[in-house]
Amino acid sequence: MEVAKISSKGQITIPISVRNRLHLKAGDKIVILEENGRFYFENSAMLAFKRVEDAFAQEAEKAGFSTEEEMQDYMKEIRREVRGY
Repeated sequence: MEVAKISSKGQITIPISVRNRLHLKAGDKIVILEENGRFYFENSAMLAFKRVEDAFAQEAEKAGFSTEEEMQDYMKEIRREVRGY
C-alpha cells in the first residue's frame, strides 16, 4: 500500500514505485475508473492498447482464426497474392 498527499490545488504525487509499475513518466496521462465505489487509475496509453488488442482478438475469432500463427499465415498469403508471387 502506498500513501499520497493531496496538495491545496488538489494535486497528488504518485509514488515512484506505483509510477514504475504503471510505466508512467512525466507528461503521461492516467484514466481514473470507478467500480463499486472504489477508484482505480491506469496508464491511459496502456489501457488504449489493451482495448485495441481485445478488439482485434474478437474480430480474429469472428473470422475463424484460433491462433496468432493462423492469422500470420493468412497475412503472408494475402501479401503474396498482392505482390504477385
